Parts: sequence; structure tokens; C-alpha cells
Amino acid sequence: MKLKSCNFIDCNLEEADFTECNLAEANFDRAVLNRTVFFHTNLEQADFSTAIGYEIDPRHNSLRKARFSLAEVIGLLRPFSIV
Repeated sequence: MKLKSCNFIDCNLEEADFTECNLAEANFDRAVLNRTVFFHTNLEQADFSTAIGYEIDPRHNSLRKARFSLAEVIGLLRPFSIV
């Protein structure tokens, strides 16, 4: 699914499935992403800087130049059992 540059501002996206989506340059401003699935998803230049609750496996998603907050970036490490 092509959702490039889509705005998900103030959205509750809990349990959404973005498998194989193109979300390049998407804006997840203040989005809630608990249990959201990202698998083979293009997230290049996406903005997660104010989003919460995400877990994204960098091995299975394209994250080049994506933006994350320091507090939530731990969601990128969980697949590696790093806490």
C-alpha cells in the first residue's frame, strides 16, 4: 500500500498492520502505536519523534533518515533483546 507522506497526526494506530507499506516521509506526530505491525515497510524519512509505543525491527524495515525520540528509540532495540 502506498501511503508516502501521509499524516497520522494525533492518531490511535494501536494494532494497525503496515506490512509491506510505503510510509516514506510519513508523519506520526503524537501517534499511539502500541502493537502496531511494521514488516517490510519503507519508513525512510518518517517522523516518529513524538510518537509513542512503537516497536520496529530494523532488520525487516527500511529506516534510513527516519526520526525518533530518545525516550522511545528503545523500541528499535527490543528485537535484539537489548534493554
